[in-house]
Amino acid sequence: MAADVVIELKAVERHYVQGQRKLTILNGVDFSLHRGEMVALVAPSGTGKSTLLHTAGLLERPDAGDVMLAGRACGRLSDDERTAIRRNDIGFVYQFHHLLPEFSAVENIMMPQLVKGLPATEARARAMQLLDYMQIAKRAEHRPAELSGGEQQRVAIARAVANAPLVLLADEPTGNLDPTTASYVFDALSALVRQSGLAALIATHNHELARRMDRRVTLSEGHVVPL
Repeated sequence: MAADVVIELKAVERHYVQGQRKLTILNGVDFSLHRGEMVALVAPSGTGKSTLLHTAGLLERPDAGDVMLAGRACGRLSDDERTAIRRNDIGFVYQFHHLLPEFSAVENIMMPQLVKGLPATEARARAMQLLDYMQIAKRAEHRPAELSGGEQQRVAIARAVANAPLVLLADEPTGNLDPTTASYVFDALSALVRQSGLAALIATHNHELARRMDRRVTLSEGHVVPL
């Protein structure tokens, strides 16, 4: 594995059984992400985007092959070990923000840090730093229902990177936003990736945003191929 490769999928296969049929979704995927790199995953619905993201994010086990994170083979680890890696080293952002409605923006970002074991004062300082970086520090004490869609998604991005992960996996992170807000949120996400050295894989149907990333890939017959 090259020194700057953060995550690598090696000959990964993923199958599902429907009745008497075995559906092959990922068919020997070889793919890697480098430090500070943003890669757009552009593919039609039903081609396996979510399966690829879930497998790369250790939410699903590969049926064959392996997922290497910072040189460590992760595909066959125990559930507890995989959970710890997801908590510490992998950030997730979805189309819907999934913020906890009863907590403020800053508290939502503090939550994964508290779960990791950080003292509340440190977690709050880090959360405020991220809110400031995302240019919404003034909204820190507002609950999700009091935030705009773009603000909610920026809080979700800040929460995803609160524990300084190695990898960010995003599934249509701007899919719910109007074009102007989507562009603004993407700019904030891009700046965060560049500044922190994250490796980011972002599934999107937005071809304009995809063209602004370092590489574009798609899924074809269960393989990841360049676009």
